[in-house]
Amino acid sequence: MDPMRLTSTDPLTDLLNGVRTSGAVFHRSSLTGSWAARFEDGSPLALAVLVHGSAWITPQDGDPVRIGPGDVAVLCGGAPYVIADAPDTEPDVVIHHGGRCTNVQGEEPVGPRVPGAGAWDTEEADGTLLLSGLYTVDSGTPGRLLAALPPVAVVEANVGVCPVSRTTFEEITREEPGQQILLDRALDLMLITALRAWFTRPGAQVPAWYRAHSDPVVGPALRMLRTDPAHPWTLPALAAKTGVSRAHLARRFTALVGRPPMTYLREQRLALAADLLRDPGTTLATVADRVGFANAFAFSAAFKREHGISPSEYRMRETRAAT
Repeated sequence: MDPMRLTSTDPLTDLLNGVRTSGAVFHRSSLTGSWAARFEDGSPLALAVLVHGSAWITPQDGDPVRIGPGDVAVLCGGAPYVIADAPDTEPDVVIHHGGRCTNVQGEEPVGPRVPGAGAWDTEEADGTLLLSGLYTVDSGTPGRLLAALPPVAVVEANVGVCPVSRTTFEEITREEPGQQILLDRALDLMLITALRAWFTRPGAQVPAWYRAHSDPVVGPALRMLRTDPAHPWTLPALAAKTGVSRAHLARRFTALVGRPPMTYLREQRLALAADLLRDPGTTLATVADRVGFANAFAFSAAFKREHGISPSEYRMRETRAAT
């Protein structure tokens, strides 16, 4: 794997770098009449995609939000929420961690209402076809992403293009070899498509660090750090490259990005390292060299401080998740 493939300089790529799911859980529900489900899975990110019909999403301690055909809702923070046909419908199903379904008393396990591919063409006039994906963030640090989003971010159909076509729906409803990796990548695609539409929609209030990429001082610094993260960067060297003083660069970079330049660089190196560790043929020494650490020992120490586990333990976990 060539680390230089991760050299994109746009802010959305920077935001999502290293954030991906493994073991995604999808619920594909064909619903009629009165219905409601409470999600208590604790997923830091989740998606609700309405293929047809209508629904209401009520976050905990929040106001109900209506979604219509083709709308995509991104839910973040892990707090419980309810998806229902109407805001006042009481849930009869609870979704727990890992997608386990029960009734509201926590008893009598029930399975998700999973339609076949023919549900795409349901003739029920009042029918609703809802896809909900529970997102497991296994690498990277999603803190900035979660902080940049409200509890429910709805991308309306006329703003973004939902990547769920008839073909995609048929693929993710067919239980065949490779289905889990297909679900994982389908959820990644849905998230990226929705967030791209959310951050670029008319009147979007984006955070300061998102605008940093167009800043005449911070933008070039970000591009240099991302283009060559293994370079032995120092604050004086980076300041000289951007043509400003160290104090000015540090102050402006921290204000816009939310962390000092060298802290940002360390986080980017470790996010890239987490990606490289998924290749079992890449040694720790090679990973350390590619992301700019002096040796495997220094890399391992920094990685454990950041992720709470050693690079070897992380690799074992990722290998198990992929099988």
